[in-house]
Amino acid sequence: MSVAQHWHKKSFSPQARGPLDGVRVLDLSRLVAGNMTSLQLADFGADVVKIEPRAKGDPLRAWKQGGQATFWKTYGRNKRSLAVDFRTDGALALIKRLMSRADVMIESFRPGTLEKMGLGPDVLEHDFPHLVMLRISGFGQTGPYSPRPGFGTLVEAMSGFAHRNGEPDGDPLLPPLALADMISGLYGANAVMMALRARDTDGHGQIIDVSLLESMVSVLGPEPLDYALTGRPKPRVGNGSNTSSPRNVYQSADGCYIAISASIQRTAERLFEAIGRADMNDDPRYATNEARVARREEVDAIVGGWIGERTRDQVMDVFARKGITAAPVYGVDDIVDDAHFIEREIFVDIPDEDLGQATTHSPLPRLSRTPGSLRRPAPRLGEHSAEILAEAGYSENEYNALLTDGTVYSVKRRSE
Repeated sequence: MSVAQHWHKKSFSPQARGPLDGVRVLDLSRLVAGNMTSLQLADFGADVVKIEPRAKGDPLRAWKQGGQATFWKTYGRNKRSLAVDFRTDGALALIKRLMSRADVMIESFRPGTLEKMGLGPDVLEHDFPHLVMLRISGFGQTGPYSPRPGFGTLVEAMSGFAHRNGEPDGDPLLPPLALADMISGLYGANAVMMALRARDTDGHGQIIDVSLLESMVSVLGPEPLDYALTGRPKPRVGNGSNTSSPRNVYQSADGCYIAISASIQRTAERLFEAIGRADMNDDPRYATNEARVARREEVDAIVGGWIGERTRDQVMDVFARKGITAAPVYGVDDIVDDAHFIEREIFVDIPDEDLGQATTHSPLPRLSRTPGSLRRPAPRLGEHSAEILAEAGYSENEYNALLTDGTVYSVKRRSE
């Protein structure tokens, strides 16, 4: 049972349709990045078939909290599962048969693995010229690092991202969540849509090479240019900023934290007025953003001193009335009680066969005419093996033979 009892409750709508209705996706990927890509497509109507190893399935099924596969419940929704033993003689023919009917194939094997399976780009482009093939890896399909295992942690370190995180006198700081995978998943979904749009024009699919490293590097924005101009990498500044001030998190009298971003001159001026320091707007030490960045610690001490004498609610009341660009630093325990999150249905409770109900985020982004939908829960491993192969033209005898020789695995939901 969810901790929050006031999320809006949603039921699954198996008959719902979306703008990608009719698009067939074979997802051979593992872990977050590929699943994030296929989740985006599935939420908006694509028929996503997860082709999983029959022994244990997608490794996300093993990422558990309280004994429950929370990652799989989140990233597996709206998909169907086909469990395949890739080591059997019939596996390759089965996958190729499904590819002949698919629009998109997603994979995240180490570069070279697909080629060894006999499913490299040269084969697929010849046999299935209509297919859009998304390849997700840590370092890309080419280059000296391409053979390396590509976990998000590694590229978050090598991209320069971790070097920029942390306190000035502290260690580099890795993100505590799958940031590289999430960003790469969004890039992947966007790339698939562009490739499908191109196929609408010329009838040809193409190969998409998404690397987690390049996805993370893109987050750095102009920092390579800044380095070229200055000859120095930017130092860690904790929650501060190298480009604007005040910008930090400040502790209130009741032990809470408030984030402020005054990156536009007028917002900084309003902030100083709100805390009773309008004089700073005429003081050359603080009157411009460049001056404030140079005296960032002084500015933070002034702003933080005012906040530290008041509770979070008192501070936010003043800031709301004065139009200050600030927000409380939330934990999940704060989110579940926030009226905005509840009214916008940012999270909803959906039926779950293990928990009764489970909390998940609503489909994003929000489309006015063809919104995403919740059509089905994350599948059990091999739950849809029979129906997927029947749709691909396998007879009952052929399907039973695949079950017997171990090529595929099938299981029903407990409710059936």
